[in-house]
Amino acid sequence: MNISKEECQSKNDSAKFAEKSINVDSVAEMPSPVKRNRKGQFVGSGQKRDIVNLYKTKKHQQPDMKYKEIIATISREIGIGKRTVITAISEYKNTGQVKSPCKTKIRAIINDKIDDFDKNAIRQKIHGFWFRGEIPTLKKMVTAINEDPYIPSLSRSSLQRILKELNFEYTKRNRNSALTERGDLVVWRQKYIEDIGQYRSEGRTIYFLDETWVNAGECNNKVWIDISVKSHRDAFLKGLTTGPKNPSGKGKRLIVVHIGSADGFVEGGLLCFEFKKNTADYHDEMNDNASYHSVKKDPVPTAAWKKDDIINWLKSKDIVSDKPMVKIRLLDKVNEIKPLYNKYIIDEEALKTNRHVLRLPPYHCELNPIELAWSVVKNHVKQNNTTFKLNDVKKLLIEGVQKVTSDKWANFVSHTIKEEDKMYEIDFITENMLENEESHIMTITGDTSSDFSDE
Repeated sequence: MNISKEECQSKNDSAKFAEKSINVDSVAEMPSPVKRNRKGQFVGSGQKRDIVNLYKTKKHQQPDMKYKEIIATISREIGIGKRTVITAISEYKNTGQVKSPCKTKIRAIINDKIDDFDKNAIRQKIHGFWFRGEIPTLKKMVTAINEDPYIPSLSRSSLQRILKELNFEYTKRNRNSALTERGDLVVWRQKYIEDIGQYRSEGRTIYFLDETWVNAGECNNKVWIDISVKSHRDAFLKGLTTGPKNPSGKGKRLIVVHIGSADGFVEGGLLCFEFKKNTADYHDEMNDNASYHSVKKDPVPTAAWKKDDIINWLKSKDIVSDKPMVKIRLLDKVNEIKPLYNKYIIDEEALKTNRHVLRLPPYHCELNPIELAWSVVKNHVKQNNTTFKLNDVKKLLIEGVQKVTSDKWANFVSHTIKEEDKMYEIDFITENMLENEESHIMTITGDTSSDFSDE
């Protein structure tokens, strides 16, 4: 049989096409390689359910298969690491369910970024307006704070949150809202200043107690340098040293508590210990108004108490009602006798030796002279800390305490008394300015109290 050249070429082409078709079909039937999760990639609840379902299936189909083999098989089939597979299965066995990990980043709120000294500075800024005869407003305060290089810049909303914590409120005056301190805080401050003044007039010794912290990495941020030294080698050739390198972090921390008076620190009153909590902010560990300062001897019911607990508390005080009462009525009964039982453990202990405890209003560190003493102690540590070891820092701390002489303490107390006078005066200045402003507004608008007498 004769075959033409064209027919032969056609048959060869068909054969090649068929061969290619077979190869393509065979490749299409092969499974695609499993794409593995990147290391550290988020594994959600859906993927975890797939892991658990595969685990159940393999346990059912191959009951004799070892646990490690099942884990390896699941990891290979779905492309997720063995450790993640084990964790997902363990989570299901322990809780009966699987969950996506929390992806929400917990961000520090502005109140955590601003320390007590910054808050005190903000309060002083507001007081400064009143002393200058100018009514402070939120807009003025935002500008004043952001122009001060020693106070962190704040947005309007952030400042509002800080002011709320500092117990400031808005008093409406004309078109603006004046920043005034909450009434209960004003009363607290006025009573504190009056009481401490009375104790001084009676010749009593007044002791000031406070806590602070010192980090192992405490050092000066600014130092004098010789600009003629160009490098480590240059310093070596000149017989000089470039000094110790400042630590990259603050390191371990010492918590320090002490007590002192105009006569100096009390001998044997220093308490110093290492705090092991892993935190960047010492306010997580302590603050000037710590709860342990104000533990109630007999806790008084609040609105958060359950009704039955309030009833039992009243019964323990021989207050019994012959008819049922709603919770708010019971709390009213509590308020009637509250002054008799609203006492603190530390106050009662102090009274046993004829001593009284005065509590500073929150964020009023300028009324505590020990704050000035702490600045001397910390400055000594910063100036002399070269090893950045906690034991060495503790020695420097003790040395710093000894440097705060009785003369320095007397000066600190004298300065604090002047601050007390200023703080006492500010409340009268605020009151008079607001009254004058209100009187001025009523005169301009023509409003008088008689206009509303018939309403």
